[in-house]
Order: sequence, then structure tokens, then C-alpha cells
Amino acid sequence: METEPHITANGEANNNTTDVVQDQVPPTEEEQVPTEPIPTVKQEDKYYQDARKYWSRIAPTVDGMLGGFGSISFTDIRGSDQFLKNLFKMKPAPGRGQALDCGAGIGRDGAFCETAGKELEGSGKLGTIYNKGLQEFVPEEGKYDLIWSQWVLGHLTDEDIVEFFFRCTKALRRNGLMVIKENFTNGDKPELDRCDSSVTRPLALMKQLLTKGNLRVVKELRQKDFPKGLYPVYMIALKPIINGS
Repeated sequence: METEPHITANGEANNNTTDVVQDQVPPTEEEQVPTEPIPTVKQEDKYYQDARKYWSRIAPTVDGMLGGFGSISFTDIRGSDQFLKNLFKMKPAPGRGQALDCGAGIGRDGAFCETAGKELEGSGKLGTIYNKGLQEFVPEEGKYDLIWSQWVLGHLTDEDIVEFFFRCTKALRRNGLMVIKENFTNGDKPELDRCDSSVTRPLALMKQLLTKGNLRVVKELRQKDFPKGLYPVYMIALKPIINGS
């Protein structure tokens, strides 16, 4: 697999009003993010454009978004639901007023966003749909009790992911939490998928990027009962390191 990839993004975000452990020690100097080549604007544009082209050809269905593994959807939802329930038992617990779903759960293109909007229309629990790449999306400051980002961060460059984390910390209300749910490699190097312009990172690298983005881990859990042969999937709950939360 490729190393030192520059990851692309084409996730969408929407916010809705649905109600839908271990503390992490800050990294030592040796654990800080290693220096990597900085892609030019032209290079980054190509990564993002390639991702858009790929997902524009994929059917806006659960099976399409999950690369043919639609059968894991129930297990995925069950694991996320239990993780959320445990988060709401924390002291202090996050509020239940407003949530932001980055990547529309498994949505990666405008068609899926449109489909999700139609299906949830009239539920009274869907807010604004933002059909915009996360590298450009700026959430409203102080608006959200919970920000959930799933299976979309692999489409962001390291630089863009850190900036996105910073913007999310500003968007959280007091006691608010951010949760990421992502694939991670079994090894210690990123693995590049040129087909959809994405990268699967090692868990240790993601934690370094989180720290750079002003976030600390308050709880993490590996998703259970996924088929053998898939990447390990972790749910990680986060709070800002500095912002008064």
C-alpha cells in the first residue's frame, strides 16, 4: 500500500434535532505528528475532484455507500446506538437539543443527501442539509450538543482534517461532544485507496491529528461483530482541550 498519502474529501454534513472509558494522556514529544510533504493547491484539488467523480457513479443506497457491505448496517447502527447511550450517562452529559451529522452518516454525494432529505422530510427531526465538502464546511459556533462524523474523514488531507477538528470544537455547546467512527489500519502506516481517493489511517496517527485539532479522547470503543477481513472500526468520543467545555 502507499504511504504518506494526501487524503481527499467529499463528505456532506447535515444537522438534525434528533435525540438521536478512558481518559487519553496528551502525546509526548516523540508521539507528535511526523513532518509530511505539503500538497500544493493543485494537487489537493485533484484529490477532491477524483473523489467526487468516484462517488458520483455510486448508487445513493446503503449498499452503494458501504461498498457492497450493506448487510453490516444493522450491526453498525446497534453499536453506535449503544455507544451514544453510554455517552449520555457521562457526568456532565451532553445535551440532547441539536446534533450535526458530518458525512450524512454514510452519505458521500449529493444524491444520497437528497435521498436522505426526502425520506426524513416531515419527521420534525431533520434540520438543515449542507451539501458541501467538509474541507470547506464551517459549522455555526456554539450550536451543537453532539457532532457525529462517520466514514468520511479518510477523504480529508491531514491539514484539512486538523482545521475541520478546530472548527468543530468551536461549534460545540458547553459539555458537547464530538464522535468519530472510522476504519483504521492494522499496521502503523496509512493505506491509500486510489480508486475512491481515500486513506485509512493508523489509530495512533489519528490521535495525533486529533490533538493538533484541539481535541482529547474521553472514550473509545471498537465496533464489534463486523465480518472478518474488514478494517478495525473504532468509535471515539472527544472533547475540546481548550474552549471552556
